[in-house]
Amino acid sequence: MQIYVVQPGDSLDRIAGIYGTTIAELSYANQIPYPYSLAVGQALLVPVGEGDVDRRVVTANGYAYPFISPWVLEQTLPYLTNLLVFSYGFTTEGQLIPPAVSDEWMIQAAQRTSVSPVLVLTPLGADGRFNNNLIHEVVTSETARETLISNLLQAMEENGFRGVDVDFEYILAEDRDLFTSFVADLRVRMNESGYVVSVALAPKTSADQPGLLYEGKDYRGLGEAADEVLLMAYEWGYTYGPAMAVAPLNKVRQVVEYALTEIPSEKINLGIPNYGYDWTLPYVKGESKAVTIGHVEAVQIAIENDVPIQYDETAQSPYFNYIRDGREHEVWFEDVRSLRAKFNLLNEYGLKGIGVWQIMRLFRAMWLLYSDIFYVQ
Repeated sequence: MQIYVVQPGDSLDRIAGIYGTTIAELSYANQIPYPYSLAVGQALLVPVGEGDVDRRVVTANGYAYPFISPWVLEQTLPYLTNLLVFSYGFTTEGQLIPPAVSDEWMIQAAQRTSVSPVLVLTPLGADGRFNNNLIHEVVTSETARETLISNLLQAMEENGFRGVDVDFEYILAEDRDLFTSFVADLRVRMNESGYVVSVALAPKTSADQPGLLYEGKDYRGLGEAADEVLLMAYEWGYTYGPAMAVAPLNKVRQVVEYALTEIPSEKINLGIPNYGYDWTLPYVKGESKAVTIGHVEAVQIAIENDVPIQYDETAQSPYFNYIRDGREHEVWFEDVRSLRAKFNLLNEYGLKGIGVWQIMRLFRAMWLLYSDIFYVQ
């Protein structure tokens, strides 16, 4: 496939004529509604033939809540290897807490399309936040650990899961080695029954990186303990921070290069953000809060406000500014250019695949591009 950046005066009909394709194909691939309005600077994925037959085999993992739109899930499943169901919690005694909304229907949908459903285990408290005290209570109690692992094995068998993804964040530094030991024990027990264990890693760039998000994650230890890992290489631009790229390529590359010093490349999945942010300026620390938006929605905002989309060459990310109700806004998101730059890292470093957070919004061009570059297992 080709990528075309919209120029002043372009129309979908003109672009289709240049590439010998149709408006229908272009609008479908890029989710462009009638009357096919475009933004200057918008990157379009242009279907122009078959992908490389010698594509490298990779995996594609997508996180989803049980309240995902059935249509969005149906559209996305053909591109996935694993569907990661977010999420299951647990008590301090190790009792498993299923999602508030039943996940049975999405597990069955995955199985019908030969996609492996994976249980995502999180230490979310009653307030919906990651609770490091909950982590501490479980990893320091042999009884609670055994109870949790036994309950997970039961959930695997009863619900049809094929693996567990351990997404523990803000782990206390004092619990680092105990957490690694828990993941290792979990993997042994799961592997005995034919299940796979993955673990999500905060985006570190050094072993001794300070901060609550990083100090409890031992890249080398967890790389050895788990079957595979996910590098959560996003959230540089985030809800409560200043406006900037969510996953700037230069920062993502640093995380990947550090990870490769600790973990074999064939175990590493690269995290991909399927979302952007809309900030109201000026940014005020402690007060400002960005709005989460989808990539298709971001382009529509640019079109509605008649502003061009810019592209930051260092971050390899699209962005634009607009005025609404007298206030300036700044939007950063992903497009097929920025995603291609991230996908290229998989070939450059021999990574296992990607993990998309999250698939609640359909961005069809991302999946078409990925399956054009790679053969998804």
